[in-house]
Amino acid sequence: LQKGSSPVAPVHIVNDESTDKTNLGFIHAFVAAISVIIVSELGDKTFFIAAIMAMRYNRLTVLAGAMLALGLMTCLSVLFGYATTVIPRVYTYYVSTALFAIFGIRMLREGLKMSPDEGQEELEEVQAEIKKKDEELQRTKLLNGPGDVESGPGTTIPQKKWLHFISPIFVQAFTLTFLAEWGDRSQLTTIVLAAREDPYGVAVGGTVGHCLCTGLAVIGGRMIAQKISVRTVTIIGGVVFLAFAFSALFISPDSGF
Repeated sequence: LQKGSSPVAPVHIVNDESTDKTNLGFIHAFVAAISVIIVSELGDKTFFIAAIMAMRYNRLTVLAGAMLALGLMTCLSVLFGYATTVIPRVYTYYVSTALFAIFGIRMLREGLKMSPDEGQEELEEVQAEIKKKDEELQRTKLLNGPGDVESGPGTTIPQKKWLHFISPIFVQAFTLTFLAEWGDRSQLTTIVLAAREDPYGVAVGGTVGHCLCTGLAVIGGRMIAQKISVRTVTIIGGVVFLAFAFSALFISPDSGF
């Protein structure tokens, strides 16, 4: 350094740009996740499970059990998708784009082949499944009995306190929803989105989308389940998936979102 000169501190100009890119990535992932979850879940099996159970049991208990299952499934799916980011982004980006196109074409074909009253069979299937679970629950109650008389009244109080926090209805809603969601299109979609989008945006958007659909099912019950046109929702879903696949032609894999 020359005499009298002082070192100049480096100026970080890229901070604002990287922050904006991160924000855009989160927003894009959030919108993408909430869009595909809504078009995938409306009229789906998990929607019918929440709708039918809410007509028979406490709505808050059903909502809590279903949302815990869907929230857990969303987080697991995001982790699965994020794990694939060890692969170079250019590969995961175009593979996920191809999967979106396949999902979109498949949904369009399914929607166009559906009859206008499609969905009633799935509704009846869910009703039969819930009825079977109810019968198993009733048999369990009969086998266990109201309580062991010989053990005295002191043992029944902890059991009631335990069931107050985790009721059989809560467990049933959680189990049915989790099993129905495993391997479902919305789970695969969440995995694919997390591989190409901001994982936090996908997690938040997916959870909000599930909250909206499940809340609608719990509040509306049978009326909404019967009035929703599964055919229309499936066709719209196919268009949404194809739109995301088509947008990849104009967005670079290294653009940040």
